[in-house]
Amino acid sequence: MGNNLVADRNQGAIPVPATLTSKHDSAGWRKVPTSSTPINQDRVQELLVQEWARFEETTKASGVHNKKAMKALPMGVTSSFQHWDPYPISIVSGKGAYLTDVDGRKLLDLSMGFGAMLVGHLHPKIIKRVKKALRSTGTLFVTPSPDATDVAERFKARFGLDMLRFTNSGTESTMYAIRTARAVKQKNGVIKIEGGYHGGYDPLQVSVKPDLKDIGSPDYPTAHVPPEVEAGDVYVVPYNNLERLEEIMKDHGHNIACFMIEPVIENLSIILPDAGYLQSVRDLCDEYGICLIFDEVKTGLTAGVAGAAARLGVKPDLITLAKSIGGGFPLAAFGGKLEYMEAVVDGRMAHFGTYNGNPLVMAAALAVDEICTPAALAKAEAINNATLAKLDEIINEFELPAHTVGLGVKGAMIWSPNPVRNYRDYKATDFETAELSWLWGINRGVLTPPGLDEQWLVSLAHNQKDMDKMVESTRQLAVALRA
Repeated sequence: MGNNLVADRNQGAIPVPATLTSKHDSAGWRKVPTSSTPINQDRVQELLVQEWARFEETTKASGVHNKKAMKALPMGVTSSFQHWDPYPISIVSGKGAYLTDVDGRKLLDLSMGFGAMLVGHLHPKIIKRVKKALRSTGTLFVTPSPDATDVAERFKARFGLDMLRFTNSGTESTMYAIRTARAVKQKNGVIKIEGGYHGGYDPLQVSVKPDLKDIGSPDYPTAHVPPEVEAGDVYVVPYNNLERLEEIMKDHGHNIACFMIEPVIENLSIILPDAGYLQSVRDLCDEYGICLIFDEVKTGLTAGVAGAAARLGVKPDLITLAKSIGGGFPLAAFGGKLEYMEAVVDGRMAHFGTYNGNPLVMAAALAVDEICTPAALAKAEAINNATLAKLDEIINEFELPAHTVGLGVKGAMIWSPNPVRNYRDYKATDFETAELSWLWGINRGVLTPPGLDEQWLVSLAHNQKDMDKMVESTRQLAVALRA
């Protein structure tokens, strides 16, 4: 729920406390307003009622389709995050930066498959290479292939890996990275970040967006294990908190194989590391003999030409990749330093998969590697930064209790006047206004992810004119909020 502040502009601006302006890593973008005025929550509720009525009036075919789909698919969707009440929008096609729904509406896609569609929908080079594979190569051999070797060599060079293996999903990659670390360290314990999400592997289901009542104090969080999960030994730490991390390593390091972390958290909007945080994490892992795993399933190429690790200047022991490397096809990977990947070579960590590195996804991956040049990604990032700057102007003009944050080609507008540095900060943001902002955009042809805590993506198919549609939608919302 929101922060329940009820106010209008006549109450005056509230300055941001100096203690809440921690310096973030310079690799990312974060602009916090010097002052803001609370939003009238009665006005937010009034607008939510209005916008939900507008949604149901303009998306009737999606409602009909959802009723049909629910008879065959739980909740009428193929992945639970796709559902929202009263029903999600159903899409029939995508091209470039746009989607078309079953009601015939054209929507600017700013979700882009959480990064999987970095190059845009139906990119001609992707289609050309995949069609060629279908015509003259094949779809599945379950044997070694020169195509897979070629892509592996390209990704090895791009991401600075000694070796890597392909998988089919981010969940597989994070699972096998942990198994690799356990095989090498001969320990089973895992450290993860409170609130962080890393796919469906049981140890990583601990403390994924838990209720505050279940997780203890902010400095000493209690691990929350869902009843259906067999987690093993999992230790939960707040992001950007080195003191608690070192305490856990000191007390339990004898049992800990690895620390799994998104270098920049991207399932809680975007949370940037404090300046120096990740290097200190690297140093602590070295001191206590713990494998450092960067989950780059959501960062990867969206963070930069060589991923977040290279951009942030901190080298982990293992990296997991997915989404952006596949051009919309189900491709993922895990890899890293030779001392860890040797566990796959000598059989200490057996890795299998019928569809790993199949010709179709390798064709798409080769095209992605060719498309995602430094120049192409820099152009998209420049558009993202310009968009963030335009939103900052709106925030300042209307004294909105919000701020912008970004990394590479991803960005977010967070409904809090204070920087978000960890899960507890995230839980203190204004979710009511976030819901309104998301719904307001949908009703004006701008589709962002449904979680209220995800980020938009400027793909290689977007231009500034496209992004200005979101900017204008946000301005209209600001006017309505302050009316």
